[in-house]
Amino acid sequence: MTLATTVTNQAKTVKNSGSSFGPPNYEMPKLDMPKMEVPPAFRELADKGFAQARDTYEKAKAATEQATNQLKEAYTTAAKGAIDYNIKVIEIARANTNTAVDNAFELLGVKSLTEFVELSTKQARKQFEVMIAQTRELAEHAQKVTTEITVKDWRHGDGKTSSKVA
Repeated sequence: MTLATTVTNQAKTVKNSGSSFGPPNYEMPKLDMPKMEVPPAFRELADKGFAQARDTYEKAKAATEQATNQLKEAYTTAAKGAIDYNIKVIEIARANTNTAVDNAFELLGVKSLTEFVELSTKQARKQFEVMIAQTRELAEHAQKVTTEITVKDWRHGDGKTSSKVA
């Protein structure tokens, strides 16, 4: 019984070496471990595992860099395509506005109702044909940009074959 009490008291004094004004400072006991020799087979196995992990890391890093470059190219192509598309839309809007203003001036100079209807019908037919051509042009441009993004950027990027990560 006295032995158990002595061990308990020693444990309390060794573990708590902090001051009474702060948090206790618990220290790990220092254990003297015997030095052990690692068998060569164990060391060789660890070296092989490390080399394989490094090789896998390098392959994953290369694949990630390739995917990142492809994404950059895709976004660059998409941004350029969007800018070109918006420029075409602005050009079309400007041409349509100029046509509408010219048509309004022509309509101001008409002398009769039949001339007004004839001129309006002719302008509507012409504008409908122009609108079809403009829509076709915008659709072709959008398709071209989409094709550039999917074919150029996603099918092995710059013509290189894709490599699998092992």
